[in-house]
Amino acid sequence: MEFASVQAESAIDLKTSFVKSEEDLLQGLRQQDRKAQKELFQRQSRKMLAICRRYVKDDFEAENCLMQGFAKVFSSVAGFKQEGSVEGWIRKIMVRECLQHLRKNHSMMVFRETEIADDRPFQMPENLDYQLLLDLIHQLPAGYRMVFNLYAVDGYRHAEIAQMLSISEGTSKSQLNAARQQLKLMLSRLGIHSMNQFSS
Repeated sequence: MEFASVQAESAIDLKTSFVKSEEDLLQGLRQQDRKAQKELFQRQSRKMLAICRRYVKDDFEAENCLMQGFAKVFSSVAGFKQEGSVEGWIRKIMVRECLQHLRKNHSMMVFRETEIADDRPFQMPENLDYQLLLDLIHQLPAGYRMVFNLYAVDGYRHAEIAQMLSISEGTSKSQLNAARQQLKLMLSRLGIHSMNQFSS
């Protein structure tokens, strides 16, 4: 399969729809149908690139993670058991691809437990500009950023994060707390008040 060709073709007409239902889409993907691959890329690439950019600061590297992630999606679709949504399945692949990229490039920091100074729930402002949120997340130390993304944004539990990052659940919780406090400080410096809850 020439994945780069699928990517190039998808840019020709983003409004074209080849597959009407998710079941038809999956059937086409399992048969390595190029139109089904193009359809899936068109439906999901923008959302998945946003996920990659939260984990990987460099835009070029984030796009590379996206491409590698979709290559894995297309090659492993036969193993998709339909126990959840297609989008949720792809999100997990993208997150793991980003983590693998960071490990390969030695961007994963050594995690240390931090002292919990304030255990009250952190609240993220409603209607916060996405680019501003992305900029703030990118300012967090690597460990804080990783755990915050996994827990507060992508919805993983501390037990899952501990397994994914080879750390303890206590370390995951302390990294999340430290990330929340640092974000709270950055937001306060911008004069922004919190409203939406992200608790542990």
